Amino acid sequence: MKKGIHPDYKEITVVMSDGTEIKTRSTMNATDGVFKPEIDSTNHPFYTRSNSFTTKAGRVDRFKRMYAKKK
Repeated sequence: MKKGIHPDYKEITVVMSDGTEIKTRSTMNATDGVFKPEIDSTNHPFYTRSNSFTTKAGRVDRFKRMYAKKK
């Protein structure tokens, strides 16, 4: 490898939203060596499936409005 062209590879701590800490190595410039992501697998709707019910309910309501019989 060429010297001087690669970024520093250092140890950082990733703190998840639930407080779980993971130590890893990265080229990221994290302040104090700690990275706190806003979205992770503990709070994203894709992983938690918390938003699926409201999405389906919205689709059903939209379908009923579109095809409702007019009086």
